[in-house]
Amino acid sequence: LFRCSTSTAGRPHLWREAQYSRRRISCRVPLPPVRPQGLRAFRCPRAMGSGCAGASKPEPLSPSPKAPSRTVPGLFDHIATAPPDPILGTSIAYGADTDPRKINLGIGAYRDEAGKPYVLECVRKAEEALLADTGTTVNKEYSTIDGPPSLKTLTQRLIFGDDCAAIAEGRIASVQGLSGTGSLRVTAEFIKSFMGPESHEIWVSNPTWGNHNTIFAKAGLAVKTYPYYKPETRGFDFEGMLKALKEDAPEGAHILLHACAHNPTGVDPTEDQWKEIAAVMKQRKLVPLMDSAYQGYASGSLDKDAFAVRLFMSMGFEMYMCQSFAKNLGLYGERIGMLHVVCDSVDAANAVLSQLKMVVRPMYSSPPVHGALLVQRILGDQASLEAWKTELKEMADRILEVRSLLRKGLEEKGTPGAWNHITDQIGMFSYTGLTEKQCERLISEHHIYLLKSGRISLAGLNKANMQYMVDCVDEVVRACPPETVESLSSPRSLA
Repeated sequence: LFRCSTSTAGRPHLWREAQYSRRRISCRVPLPPVRPQGLRAFRCPRAMGSGCAGASKPEPLSPSPKAPSRTVPGLFDHIATAPPDPILGTSIAYGADTDPRKINLGIGAYRDEAGKPYVLECVRKAEEALLADTGTTVNKEYSTIDGPPSLKTLTQRLIFGDDCAAIAEGRIASVQGLSGTGSLRVTAEFIKSFMGPESHEIWVSNPTWGNHNTIFAKAGLAVKTYPYYKPETRGFDFEGMLKALKEDAPEGAHILLHACAHNPTGVDPTEDQWKEIAAVMKQRKLVPLMDSAYQGYASGSLDKDAFAVRLFMSMGFEMYMCQSFAKNLGLYGERIGMLHVVCDSVDAANAVLSQLKMVVRPMYSSPPVHGALLVQRILGDQASLEAWKTELKEMADRILEVRSLLRKGLEEKGTPGAWNHITDQIGMFSYTGLTEKQCERLISEHHIYLLKSGRISLAGLNKANMQYMVDCVDEVVRACPPETVESLSSPRSLA
């Protein structure tokens, strides 16, 4: 920090230049009278052609006293730096890349054909209606601990169906959660606090969404895995899953099930396979914990994507359902979701709800209002609901088209390997089968950002970048061929 020998209107010209960037900051900006560390002396910017009379003799200010060396360790010196989140780290690297060809296939958020974030039209209209009502029927007061009663009924009907007996009989305890993640966390805390020791074991698919394991472990549950993905076919390991449910999972254990559009693989059981899974779980007295993040977004049909959920309900399961509106309504940042606990009696549901509130209260006190109001407006108005269904179908169809174009491009180019799994899978993600080396090469050489497990978010692809994607995948597959099929036999952990 320096003071020029002249001044303007009685104020000395104070200026500085950062050594690391050589970026000058005008002396017209008021600065504190202490020289920060790491700054160097340069001529006053006003002296450079601006007529500053003190151009020839800048006077450095006295530097600040040197900080004394520490003799006692700092309170937080023992804290180690956490590793970056795989998905968020990928997005940060993408943002820093200046190559115009770059593609982000890491984050699970929908993009339109132009590669831009998409706000659904039904959401825009709901926002306009809320704004018009703000200050009259809409305010910014706290919500209740468990969320609005009407939100509970609307979201129950969406996932369980209008003719669900448990809804009519009042046997479902529901609380609004912080999207799917928060709903899962409340569920895990409830299980640990109120269910017996035999229930403190939860089985998740291998692989699963990376946050699942952390959520349950943080609540003190023992996390186990059942086989799910078969690398040789890049499909569903149905036999492996059934064997684990029959022989390994103990009675009373919780089984995490992806309701549709499995993340990360995009591999779902068929309807007949779901029936067999449900029958085994019923016989073995295993407890379903279903995670529904993609209802309507997988197939384009809200009812078709709810098949597994409604099947389990029809078989009389007591179960947990975690429901998110981040993906299918595009409300990623609103953090709006629901936890539904299906009980066998009204009394049990009332008791469960009372204890769920006691979990929520010290955790985040009450849920956000805005996302809940949007969901209520859309689900509670028939015209808005129908408009949403139309938009959902368009979104799902675009992803299906991307799958078709990617497979077609790779097959027409003669890229080594089989690529039918791209269209066999469903939902936002594809488990491509690319090896870690191939993924690293896509990132470093071609500026295509994806998880090193080979999972890609298909929403990041469109007609404009599809050929570049095909060409680059072809190049890395030829440059880094997998040694053997077995090299892919252990799905890698991912988020």
